[in-house]
Amino acid sequence: MLFGLFEQDLIAVALLGVVANFIFSFLFSWHLMQNIGVETMLETRGKKPQGWLAGLSLAVPFAKMVLTLYRVAVLQLYFLNRGYSYRDYWVYLTRDESEQP
Repeated sequence: MLFGLFEQDLIAVALLGVVANFIFSFLFSWHLMQNIGVETMLETRGKKPQGWLAGLSLAVPFAKMVLTLYRVAVLQLYFLNRGYSYRDYWVYLTRDESEQP
């Protein structure tokens, strides 16, 4: 028994985290594609590497989902509420400061 969960319960929670992560990541990517366009996303994509938190989050089932929800919050609170566009958010997300136009 680990943290009060049986092994089957732990596996079920991990699988739920993987499925939830897939759903949230897919929906967020689809939302960006609908608002930016695939061609524009490919043209403006930079070479910014993923942060250390993204790599670490792969080990914890719900952590990547939380990271995706954090990115949604940044998009809404910082970019859209201040008048920036989805394209501005995409450039911020994928480019280093040295690559900024």
